[in-house]
Amino acid sequence: MGFRNLRDCCRGLQQAGELIEIDHPIDPHLEIAEVQRRLFRRGGPAVLFTQPKGSAFPVLINLYGTQSRIERIFADSFDRVKRLVELKVDPSQAAQKPWRYWRAPLDALSMLPKRVSRGPVMAHSTTISQLPGVVSWPGDGGPFITLPAVYTEDPDAPSPKRSNLGMYRVQLAGNSYERDREIGLHYQLHRGIGIHHAAAMRRGEPLKVAVFIGGSPAMAPSAVMPLPEGLPELTFAGVLAGHRIPMIRRPGRPSIYADADFVIEGTVLPGATKPEGPFGDHLGYYARQHDFPLMRVDHVWHREGAIWPVTVVGRPPQEDTLFGWLVHELTGPVIPTVLPGVKSVHAVDASGVHPLLLAVGSERYLPWRTSDRPAELLTQASAILGQGQLSLAKYLMIVAEGDAPGIDAHNVEEMFSHLLSRADWRRDCHFHTETTIDTLDYSGSGLNTGSKLVVAARGPAVRELPRELPSGIALPDGFAEPAVCLPGVVAIRGPQIDPRPSLHVAPGEGDAAIWKACATSPWSAEITRLTKAIHASHPLRSWPLIVVVDDAAFTAASLANFLWVTFTRSNPAADVHGVDEAIHQKHWGCHGPLVIDARLKPHHAPPVEEDPAVTQAVDELCRAGQPLATLLG
Repeated sequence: MGFRNLRDCCRGLQQAGELIEIDHPIDPHLEIAEVQRRLFRRGGPAVLFTQPKGSAFPVLINLYGTQSRIERIFADSFDRVKRLVELKVDPSQAAQKPWRYWRAPLDALSMLPKRVSRGPVMAHSTTISQLPGVVSWPGDGGPFITLPAVYTEDPDAPSPKRSNLGMYRVQLAGNSYERDREIGLHYQLHRGIGIHHAAAMRRGEPLKVAVFIGGSPAMAPSAVMPLPEGLPELTFAGVLAGHRIPMIRRPGRPSIYADADFVIEGTVLPGATKPEGPFGDHLGYYARQHDFPLMRVDHVWHREGAIWPVTVVGRPPQEDTLFGWLVHELTGPVIPTVLPGVKSVHAVDASGVHPLLLAVGSERYLPWRTSDRPAELLTQASAILGQGQLSLAKYLMIVAEGDAPGIDAHNVEEMFSHLLSRADWRRDCHFHTETTIDTLDYSGSGLNTGSKLVVAARGPAVRELPRELPSGIALPDGFAEPAVCLPGVVAIRGPQIDPRPSLHVAPGEGDAAIWKACATSPWSAEITRLTKAIHASHPLRSWPLIVVVDDAAFTAASLANFLWVTFTRSNPAADVHGVDEAIHQKHWGCHGPLVIDARLKPHHAPPVEEDPAVTQAVDELCRAGQPLATLLG
């Protein structure tokens, strides 16, 4: 459909029965987010709230809430993008199937941003405090923009051709931000904006920043697309939008997206930071308050009839899960060209994306020699962990396609069954310690700091995975309620860890002191009691993976629960243990089951939870005769 702004998009979706307008006043403080979460769980329509309290701008939610709606929004360009990706994978296809790729040159032309002198977005001015102050979770530090496209250019050669467009968290108010003059800009490791920020600091000058909100629905997914460094996201946005992205160029000021619904322009001064957060993030926990770059606001523009788009993140799945699906649909075929030998990679959304990667590789080394020892898989694992945001992965589990032709990394249960049937814990665990992990992951030893575990398994199955537990299993004091999560995987409730008193951290000392106190993992002695109890004849000896948790029944209740608890609440170097473990030539391994301590610990961030009073208020709006009854009643 090639929508150029959200007003046109809403009109098209409304005609198709995919959007509903609600004129009843609703509170941007927690209520809108609560409705969004419910809509997404139900696969509901997009909703345009025309009267959000405290703002004159309508708020749009659940725009990307279903696969079918995303396909409808990009109906005119979805296949064209796929065809360009196919040509990237195999350029010879253009000659072999000219009827399929005849539009490719025209589509490639849309990748070039278009320079314009003016645009609809500059029709009106406003202030930060007039924007909808949407707060998603009770513990958030203030209102945030949740669907921003943050735009910067290379200070050494400013141009849209050397630009970065990223979906970085933007805090509009709260903490110590100066009203209408300052906002917080949060970006994580391995983000393109960091390269531009470093260049500006090296030059001793402010970094010019423009935050785009709305415009073509293609802008938001383009801002999260994992493109190679040096390929501007604006080019991808043009292909997905079906037209060249118009950019207003002005001397000495950041370029502005002409068709945006809103643009906030300003600068980040060298070394200027202020506390940002907390924020309920996509791992399902609160990202705590930390110092992040401070953006001085110079101007806020908006078009006539501007609409404010909103999403909500939290424990997956949420609406951003569909962005992951879209990324895979459009770029999945490129993976073998970027990572030779790798067939598929899956950043598991239920685990919070970065905590767990599943991958299928190939074993082509020494083809004349029969072996079950991973070789090329380890080379491919290193390549995966050296690739952009994939480098933030905490657990990477990789298997060989030759052992099970057709196995797909996106089939999580099949992958776990295949790997656990083959893994030799004496050999197949490879740790990376004192390294980087996701900024939002608090399971490590400090901000951005933790460890990684690569499990590479190949060869024939070495065990049959047990599926049922015998009754009356003897466990050490404090351990109880074993429950089956998957074939070969059992969760056990362990002793509850005291949140803080045992760490001897004085009140007010902050997260750094807590991380330091936790560095020795004082609760690991409890896991040692368990591993020593699992002797050769113990019933748990045949289970290759044991997870110690706070609530075994909850962990085993669903695959999503198992993935979320296990991989968001553990740091491999500190929390992976084993029965009969040993170190040989600096390589750690174990003869019995692998044991992961996935209990909540004092340095972990708290899980996000809804406010009961807000839940009750939204329940009332959903009762018969109330404005949300037809949607969520």
